[in-house]
Amino acid sequence: MDDLKVKYLGQIGEAGDEATLEAIRLAAVGKKGEVSLKMRELGKMTPEERQVAGPALNALKNEITSALAAKKAALADAALDARLATEWLDVTLPARTRRVGSIHPISQVTEEVTAIFADMGFAVAEGPQIETDWYNFDALNIPGHHPARAEMDTFYTHRAEGDARPPHVLRTHTSPVQIRTMEKTGAPIRIICPGRVYRADYDQTHTPMFHQVEGLALGKDISMANLKWVLEEFFTAFFGTEVKTRFRASHFPFTEPSAEVDIQCSWEGGTVKVGEGDDWLEVLGSGMVHPKVLEAGGIDPQEYQGFAFGIGIDRLAMLKYGIPDLRAFFDSDLRWLRHYGFASLDQPTLHGGLNR
Repeated sequence: MDDLKVKYLGQIGEAGDEATLEAIRLAAVGKKGEVSLKMRELGKMTPEERQVAGPALNALKNEITSALAAKKAALADAALDARLATEWLDVTLPARTRRVGSIHPISQVTEEVTAIFADMGFAVAEGPQIETDWYNFDALNIPGHHPARAEMDTFYTHRAEGDARPPHVLRTHTSPVQIRTMEKTGAPIRIICPGRVYRADYDQTHTPMFHQVEGLALGKDISMANLKWVLEEFFTAFFGTEVKTRFRASHFPFTEPSAEVDIQCSWEGGTVKVGEGDDWLEVLGSGMVHPKVLEAGGIDPQEYQGFAFGIGIDRLAMLKYGIPDLRAFFDSDLRWLRHYGFASLDQPTLHGGLNR
């Protein structure tokens, strides 16, 4: 046993890698190793011989096993030291630049508009973008011969041949959400309805898909005076300066009386400045909700009345942030997005200031 001890401890000490160390382990304490074979011979010994040889063999096996484990740990430490000597990182160097995305102006302005109206007590209501003919037109007092119902202005879904049902449409405004909310909650109501809308038009200030926010307030004593106050408060908060409005008589099927709303502005060098000057810019349509629209929503027009208005979110973004062409909103041009977009941690907010 002393010869085996000297032999294997010497080989373990001289081993230079883990493969050699594993070969030594198999030769010494593996199933067919020398120490293992010696332990099998214990059965041929007398009880007295086993009492002497058994503990000695177990001690030898444990000593060789411990030496193998220590050598393996030493080889691993040496390999790690060699790797650390060749692989290193200077943590004081500046990090690589990582490009980050930006908040789209439409998303930002939608959040601004929502925050302002929420501060005035308006809730947000949403509805489907594919609407029935009834919700999009009939419930809003838009007759069958109205130009808005022509295929040159509205996107209609396909119906199979022989299907006489009125076709569904891509909603042309978010007004159907007002009807759905009236049906669901009844009066009084104070909501805004932001969302995508679709019309067959395309030029510098019109696109087939754009964004709109409409407002609706119903109660027993709401008047046009309340409408004017709400709009002036909104524009003043949104543009960060006092904005005067001018109401001009107009006609919309869903409101009576109806009015186009202009805001005070000036034109300098081809750009518009809101809240100053002697010029006016038309920005939205509004009016008192037509009694037939209230009836379509299940509300008694003899008991309740209210106002409604609608404005383009895209147009608000163009006015506030100086964006000249509406079509660029949907081009997915990264250069445009980096220029007009908002950093996620540096967005104008109602509590932090809406004007950057």
